[in-house]
Amino acid sequence: MKRLVIVTALAAFAATAQAAPETFVIDNSHTYPHFTYNHLGFSNQTHKFDKTSGKVILDRAAKAGSAIVTIDATSVNTGHALFNEHLQAADFFDTAKYPTITFKSDMMAFRGDQPVSLVGDLTIKGVTRPVTLAVSNFQCMQDPTFKLESCGAQATVTIRRSDFNMGKHAFLVSNDITLNLAIKAVKPQSVLQVASRDPDR
Repeated sequence: MKRLVIVTALAAFAATAQAAPETFVIDNSHTYPHFTYNHLGFSNQTHKFDKTSGKVILDRAAKAGSAIVTIDATSVNTGHALFNEHLQAADFFDTAKYPTITFKSDMMAFRGDQPVSLVGDLTIKGVTRPVTLAVSNFQCMQDPTFKLESCGAQATVTIRRSDFNMGKHAFLVSNDITLNLAIKAVKPQSVLQVASRDPDR
């Protein structure tokens, strides 16, 4: 009887541990934040940011989660150095005063087992607005290359740049901007395990 109680307690503990919220940290090398706008009505232009950090917390049993994403606005990359400087100037990101873009969410909505949206606050150029990011292509699995426990997804939202004090040159660039975050995040302990491996073994 005593043994049965112990086994039952261990099973309950294992189930609780499995259902606990999981934290994943953003893998900058495989995370691609980019934004798209229309130029003069001719074509859509897409540019990216090279540096992103943050974390995602998932509670798949409770169908809940949260996220915080910080984008280094000084890492904007258009492929042209002069245009990068132009976008970092006061008319646009004004990175001298506001070097980061942040998104914070404590509300992750699920449909079945899949997250479908993140509701939170987006801060650009010191202005914070509520937004809802549509989430697609969500998947968690072991990275086959590095054997890391990883999750990935696509998160997208369309905003008006004028809402963030970036409305200059409206005759050249559309006011609507689509932000797209292609994200990969990994469990912190997985990163430590890889870092601690002896490369000579």
